[in-house]
Amino acid sequence: MSVLDSQHPEGFTISTDPARLDVAAIHQYLAEESYWAKNMPRELLEKAIANSLCFGVYAPDEQQAGFARVVTDYATFAWLCDVFVLPAYRGRGLSKWLMEVVWAQPELQGLRRRMLATLDAHGLYKQFGFAPLAAPERFLEIRQHNPYGVETAN
Repeated sequence: MSVLDSQHPEGFTISTDPARLDVAAIHQYLAEESYWAKNMPRELLEKAIANSLCFGVYAPDEQQAGFARVVTDYATFAWLCDVFVLPAYRGRGLSKWLMEVVWAQPELQGLRRRMLATLDAHGLYKQFGFAPLAAPERFLEIRQHNPYGVETAN
């Protein structure tokens, strides 16, 4: 897999280079601020990052500004998860730009299915063709409701 670097007009950068990820900042947001990964152990996040296609969003000063992770086999399926832009960087169109860059990634073309789960960002994802499950009766899950020891909204 090649490393992708994309430049935003305001000087932000998106990169798939795992060496650039500020894992501490990503963990802090996910474990302390997100509704879906509250209290996630850092070791678990590190394992997830190591086994996923990750997109880091960086401010002009190289600080981590956002993140997205895609779990994929690079052939038929991709699950988009752990998407966020830090509050200090919101309102600049970075979430939409991040989705444009993620779904333009050459290695994510031609997939049979792309999926995600969201509590509150349906409007963003609908712009990229996401819709409710066409046949929800075909999908099953095993879900651990409290994986990190706290109640979550999802």
